[in-house]
Amino acid sequence: MTNKKTNRTAQQKKALINRLKRLEGQIRGLEKMIEEDAYCNDILQQSMSASSAIDGFNQELLGYHLKGCVTEGIKNDDEEIVDELLKTMRKLMK
Repeated sequence: MTNKKTNRTAQQKKALINRLKRLEGQIRGLEKMIEEDAYCNDILQQSMSASSAIDGFNQELLGYHLKGCVTEGIKNDDEEIVDELLKTMRKLMK
């Protein structure tokens, strides 16, 4: 992790936090399903839904990163920003 920071608008923060809160609810739902001995396939369906929610969060955050951090980095001749982005995208695509 780096010491870099990103200034986000109130709207961006709200959108990302709302996604995380929905994800948190899905994870709690999975925990409850396990505790209540729910059918495996039902748990798997809920787990896939949570995975999709994480993907959605990552996509939204990546969009903000591209439009903000990466764009600013390129404008300021920060050549490392593109390498950093490529490395991150490789990890996201695994």
